[in-house]
Amino acid sequence: MKKSSIISFGILAILSAGLTVGQVNSQTTAVTPVYQGINTATQYVSVGALDIVNNPYKYLNRNVKIVAKFDKFSTLGLDYPPAKRSSEQYISFLIQRPDIINHNVPLSEFKIFLKKDIAEKNIDLDAGDEIEFSGRIFSVALGDPWMDVDNFKVLTKKNPPKKDENTIE
Repeated sequence: MKKSSIISFGILAILSAGLTVGQVNSQTTAVTPVYQGINTATQYVSVGALDIVNNPYKYLNRNVKIVAKFDKFSTLGLDYPPAKRSSEQYISFLIQRPDIINHNVPLSEFKIFLKKDIAEKNIDLDAGDEIEFSGRIFSVALGDPWMDVDNFKVLTKKNPPKKDENTIE
């Protein structure tokens, strides 16, 4: 066997093993976001927020999808040099810890960044509203996961807006 064939086979084996390990015990969903008019299919692995917090290095540079309860918009982590996201373009948000049900406790170890224009469309979110978001873990600065959100949607509102009695449907 030629040396180049052995190297090619080794690279192929490493890449295959990496893909297999990343897909074990995960559910993958295809989402087609649009970036500046270009469609690019991105695969997102559905995962729990606590799993990401407990194993941040496992998810570094991975695309993930999370269903969680919104807590609040924040400035946590913005403009921090090792994982810089500008406060001029982004806002961060916190989700509630899924392991605590009697109180609203934010999962502050998870730094999640959303473009300001998307956040402004969702300014009426309340603590406890169920959301789904997907994106990429881009850093593990301070041993915490740092995520850029590509897709964001509200699944259920804790306190849906009341209908105006004067409105005719």
